[in-house]
Amino acid sequence: MLEKALLMRLRQRLASGRCHNGHFRRFPAIEVLALSCAICGVRKEKRFCPAVHGRICPQCCGEQREVTLHCPSDCVYLQQARQHEEPRKLENLRSEELFPTVDIEERFLREHEPLVLGFWHTLAKHYNSNRSLTDREVIGALANMAKSYQTLVGSGLVYQEAMPGLAQQAIISALRQLLSEFREVEQKHLGRTALRDGDILKALVFTLRLAHMRTSGRPFSRRFLDFVRVQFHDLQPTIATADDPLLVSLSRKEHL
Repeated sequence: MLEKALLMRLRQRLASGRCHNGHFRRFPAIEVLALSCAICGVRKEKRFCPAVHGRICPQCCGEQREVTLHCPSDCVYLQQARQHEEPRKLENLRSEELFPTVDIEERFLREHEPLVLGFWHTLAKHYNSNRSLTDREVIGALANMAKSYQTLVGSGLVYQEAMPGLAQQAIISALRQLLSEFREVEQKHLGRTALRDGDILKALVFTLRLAHMRTSGRPFSRRFLDFVRVQFHDLQPTIATADDPLLVSLSRKEHL
């Protein structure tokens, strides 16, 4: 009877969280759970993740960054990772994604810099108004427009690729609005429209190649979008010149 009574009292103390000395008992299992990663629940958390609004382990941060996590651009760990990422090499990408038959001369970049910068500025403004936009959606929209203009230049036929999402439709609409305004300005000041469809195709392909190089390639990457946004900080363009090595590599077809 005495043993049963002791066991009963012990169970009551454990249930209440108090030991024989009256102090609260500490449960190691609960402590480990409280300190574990908010994603895997196994490893110890070591950094705050603004994407999950909780603390996670470095391994989950590295593995899930821009893959399952919508990392904000001001995340210090995302910024640190980008500092160690090299631009992707075009020769490592599928050539059909880069429109290898479109040759972009350095002269074109000099003569049509306003058009190229107009595309970049439009993307930057669109990104500022929709921060959930991703590089993948921008690349899809640029490729869609490039295919349409390639068909138009080659055969004269107006062909619109099927759009997979509303985000890409919004980007294409913004770029087409820019082109319409661009031609209106030419008509007003020159009395004619000098911008050719072939020029638009080259500007689209150039921007598309740059996007492929600047993005990380991960599903939720915004590395390219953050790049163009920085170029127009306070709406003041700080673009590299046409002889910049990166721009030259983008313009030469033999690099594809």
